[in-house]
Amino acid sequence: MLSLGSGGGKSAKPSFVSYVTPEEIKLTEKELSRKESHPDLLPGEVVFCSASPILKYTQDDLSQRGVFGTLFCTNFRISFISDEDPLDEAQLFKNKLYGENDIPLTCVDHIYGGYDEKKKLITGGQVRNKYPSKIIIHCKDLRVFQFALTYAKEEEAKKIFQGIIHHSLEPKSLKCIFAFSYCEKATSVSDIQKIQRTVMFDTVEDWTQEMKRTKGNCKVVSANEDFSLSPKLPQFFIIPTAVLHEDLTKFQGKGLPIWCWSHHSGCALFKTASLPLMQEDGFSQTYKIYMERMLNAVAQTHLYSVKTEELSDTLPTIQDIQQSYSRFKQFFLIDNTTEFWLSDVKWFSSLESSGWLDIIRQYLNKAVEVIECLEKENTNVLIMEEDGSDLCCVISSLVQLMLDPYFRTLAGFQSLVQKEWVTGGHSFLDRCNHLHQKDKESQSPVFLLFLECVWQLLQQHGPAFQFSETYLTVLSDSVHVSIFSTFLFNSPHQRANIMKAESPQAQRGPLNCPTVWDWSLQFERKAQDLFTNPLYTEKTKQDKSLRKTYRPKHQRQLSLPSSAFKSTPKKGFFKEETDSLKKMLRVKRISRWLHSPDSAQASTQEFYEAWQRKPLDYHGLVLPCLDGPAMRVWMQRYLRWIHEVQIFGGGAITVTSKLADLVGEVQELRRELERQACQADSNPRRAAVLSKSSVRLSSAFPFAHSRVWSFKPAIPTSLLKSLMITGSLADQDDEDTEAVGVV
Repeated sequence: MLSLGSGGGKSAKPSFVSYVTPEEIKLTEKELSRKESHPDLLPGEVVFCSASPILKYTQDDLSQRGVFGTLFCTNFRISFISDEDPLDEAQLFKNKLYGENDIPLTCVDHIYGGYDEKKKLITGGQVRNKYPSKIIIHCKDLRVFQFALTYAKEEEAKKIFQGIIHHSLEPKSLKCIFAFSYCEKATSVSDIQKIQRTVMFDTVEDWTQEMKRTKGNCKVVSANEDFSLSPKLPQFFIIPTAVLHEDLTKFQGKGLPIWCWSHHSGCALFKTASLPLMQEDGFSQTYKIYMERMLNAVAQTHLYSVKTEELSDTLPTIQDIQQSYSRFKQFFLIDNTTEFWLSDVKWFSSLESSGWLDIIRQYLNKAVEVIECLEKENTNVLIMEEDGSDLCCVISSLVQLMLDPYFRTLAGFQSLVQKEWVTGGHSFLDRCNHLHQKDKESQSPVFLLFLECVWQLLQQHGPAFQFSETYLTVLSDSVHVSIFSTFLFNSPHQRANIMKAESPQAQRGPLNCPTVWDWSLQFERKAQDLFTNPLYTEKTKQDKSLRKTYRPKHQRQLSLPSSAFKSTPKKGFFKEETDSLKKMLRVKRISRWLHSPDSAQASTQEFYEAWQRKPLDYHGLVLPCLDGPAMRVWMQRYLRWIHEVQIFGGGAITVTSKLADLVGEVQELRRELERQACQADSNPRRAAVLSKSSVRLSSAFPFAHSRVWSFKPAIPTSLLKSLMITGSLADQDDEDTEAVGVV
């Protein structure tokens, strides 16, 4: 076996090869090839340091065996190049920016050092002259890497250790992020968002079109185009029509109701940053008067009704989210097999004690409460928090996702993230801690929490979503790739200033960093096919006559016309009514839900049960089941790197593969019956790709490769073969069809 070695590094001598493991024999045989190995560098990527030979440990047991190679540290990643000859087998789901043995610097979570068989946490600024015998790197995408430094020369081992610590853990400035070097050297990328119809919400036209799509009754504001009103607000946004221009310039956007989405009944969802609570009488009175005007403006949007909710009072804070997730992720960062089986004894109780699933449940439940006000009570809702860019982003996005089927399409979901998170000013730079600042108070996986909630909805209502689980997993990984401008800044103002300032030539305009929605930068077209959910039920086209009888053109016509509030009533009825409501609003600074917490929970449960009794419409409202068994762990994201829990030849991907085959064959039959001359779309191609390798798939597909494992499949081979359908769907008899239905 290979030992960890002493604290100081020792060079590999030829005489040492004769009495150790075969790995070191291969070491001397491949010295020349190792010197020639080098990672494929991206535009703007440079190598800082390297060391060889480095042993990359496997995680199957405690034998401490592995593969020798060269370890590099660049301005983008930590890269390990193996001395082994690469296999010729093509990978379907290969990331073009970084490989399976690459770690983007912004993806490094923690680094541990092995000192005399002891594992110690390494922090920035504490690098000693004595480097460890091995380093263990925990990644934010939950991968774990272990490298032995004892076989490299002492000078190289010390240099690579200090280089990795410095570039991945030390605090840095935003200008040191690799995206800026990449943008200067990379060629212009294709405008993929236009192809995918992803709305970027960076123009007045985008906001106007969105308000028309939802039939909103508000106005678009462009007064912050130069960020003179507020650095936290976007350049363009929508507010109630009753908000005056002088109200825009007060308090730098705090307290200003920002439109999110309009319900078909006429009511709307708004969000705002809360005004600070001041003890001085002068400021307190000014804030009260201003908030009353803003509440009146929101109320006038529809039937003079509004409910507000201070999310910080009823939901876990960003610090609670960070602490809970820190406990939760530790159960999936496994160094070796023995450690995994030891943690398996108290697996479920440990997950429950972390509180992560309970936080997901609370946020989903709060979104259902807001939906109840919009859907059932037809009431405007104003959600609030301190900055309006964390908890508000989660709740507003979930509400729109459950209510609007457009946001459950691939392009619609990406547009939703752009609108509520990117343009909405979520602090991705601080929350993801891309700069490795020592201030941990601002770090929190808020966006990951949102993706977790979306995954729960996807698991419960699969046919309602056009995108797949794999898409959500890749999106969560892409947050920590320091190339995309989508997750690189704290606000649109910071993005505009930095990109303009870092432009090497002013006449060429600001730098144009790619967005994460340009998936062609990471994956080939065949790999992107896995982003589409084969279970998705597309909306059927109905005749105009049937559509008119099925749903009125505008359901808001069932209520009082909004024009009544615009004109001056002759008899003063509406004026008296609004005056009385204004007095009611002055009683409290912010209106609360009209019922107590216990009655609110009962009302929400009643609302959910009433929805459940209705016929299921995947293109209408979808609500989550929040019971204990319904809340599940995102298995693909958290368990994909742990070999011991994989189901070889089984798992959800096998079922998805078979469904994709059936969908493809049904589409072929439909085209044949309709005798269409058009070419086949991408779905049959995706089905063919999966069906060819369905026998070799594991539950970790497409992120892990079954070729490196030798375990027996969980499903017996005889049963698996009986489930594999050969030929076309038309050739199958009823008995075979029933067998597939059972699966």
